[in-house]
Amino acid sequence: MNHIELFSGCGGLSLGLEQSGFDLTMANELSPMAAESFAYNFFDENLEELACNNSSPKHTLWLNSQFDELKPRLRENPFMFPAFDKEGTSDLPTDRSKLKGKLVVGSIVELNRLLDSDPEIVKQLSSAFNSERGLDLVSGGPPCQSFSMAGLRQLDCDKNTLPWEFAKFVQHTKPKIAMLENVTGILRAFKDDEGNSFHAWYEVAKVFASIGYVPLCLHINARYAGVAQNRPRFIMISVRLDHYEQLSSDFDTGSADELLFSNSLAFYHLVQERGDSLEFGHLDYFDVKKPEHLELFNNSFLSSLVSEKMVTVGEALDDLKQNKPSDKSDFITRLNSEFSFLTERDYLFNHELRNNGPVVQRRFRLYQVLQMINDRSITKAVFTVLKGDAVELSEEVWLVCKQYKYLNDNNKLKAFNSKQDFINYLKDHPTKKQTQKALVANAPAPAALSIPDDACHYDENELRVLTVREMARIQSFPDDFVFRSKVTTGGKMRKFEVPQYTQVGNAVPPLLGLALGKCVKNLL
Repeated sequence: MNHIELFSGCGGLSLGLEQSGFDLTMANELSPMAAESFAYNFFDENLEELACNNSSPKHTLWLNSQFDELKPRLRENPFMFPAFDKEGTSDLPTDRSKLKGKLVVGSIVELNRLLDSDPEIVKQLSSAFNSERGLDLVSGGPPCQSFSMAGLRQLDCDKNTLPWEFAKFVQHTKPKIAMLENVTGILRAFKDDEGNSFHAWYEVAKVFASIGYVPLCLHINARYAGVAQNRPRFIMISVRLDHYEQLSSDFDTGSADELLFSNSLAFYHLVQERGDSLEFGHLDYFDVKKPEHLELFNNSFLSSLVSEKMVTVGEALDDLKQNKPSDKSDFITRLNSEFSFLTERDYLFNHELRNNGPVVQRRFRLYQVLQMINDRSITKAVFTVLKGDAVELSEEVWLVCKQYKYLNDNNKLKAFNSKQDFINYLKDHPTKKQTQKALVANAPAPAALSIPDDACHYDENELRVLTVREMARIQSFPDDFVFRSKVTTGGKMRKFEVPQYTQVGNAVPPLLGLALGKCVKNLL
């Protein structure tokens, strides 16, 4: 089987798809920093080393760049890339067949403009470079922070056009199946200026139906695929009509597969009749949280998405602790053997500790205690003092908090005997952050986990933020997968740089990618 990967990032989805049996036809990614990790792991191309030696990569090509040399390209603002047909330096070979197996760094908007004007590249991609099979799959996760509940949820944000660019590429290349991954926020309606609801997922499904695809929409969670994180996701698997008709002829009457697609097929025909005017309400999505839907997942081609037991943060991280590390868990042993086709590394990369000062460490211990108490009202009361909005705590809150030990100035864990001493301690450790919390060792990680400030360690002897490797473990990246480029960034550069922590946080977890690959494999 073969696939084209759009919005490839550092390669989480591609890693899972490769393990499930897909060969990479071509990949596209906007960020040079994420592309650096992709090239390192999939092509064994060290772009930083090549840049220092004034050499050029063989497998990583720029659609167009302001720069001739590789070194400045690795830090180029991708939103400043020249248009593909404007003055700049493009690496694209005139013989389009030589794009096979390459990573193209550039905007999907410009890539689609190239396809608009170049029938030869369309021919090469749609045939998977003259494969007898043709093109099996176009996959990817368009970055849609504005669909996220953590984002601004803007209807007119530029990033919200990217699912439509994804559909445009699919219309050009006509794979048997298109698979789109997105944040769960895409399922929640926007409100426009007039107060009208806009259901982004439904509109995207309409677009895919209008270009000849039967769209199946899913609300899943990566933890059911063996990822140590509570990570809900929207997935749309769209099957080209002629391929759907071929495979559906094998569906048993009343089977889970037939039931999953029946509504989608009816929706497809309605879109053919009524086009963009089709109002909301003619397509449902299947949600693993609903028992009747979960049964359909279990009994259908989607079973790999719900077949793994829950993995805890402790299973993912305990062997990486600085103090009293455990042996590798069965989960880590299996994870590393699952992706054993990666180049074997003789060193554990991306596990450098970040510096956390004494005040921050004491605050982290407080977060650990609040997580152990696990009572929202107590957390809220403590944070009102931490934020400077209150100078008192109720007796009920104090009676609970006094049972735990806190880190003192001498770096020792000690309980407080006086409520006022505890209040003074809180006032001495002020913070405006409300989202940061400690992880829980015997549970999956929370969904919001993409930057160092999102969480601290669960162990009282590890009062620190997570390393890139620990974040990657939670996301189910094997240890031989190396993250390249800057570790983190800040200020105005946040708008366009994609450092290691962000690469991990934005990625599709490889084990989820593997499960999705198995689903598509069943449909092929």
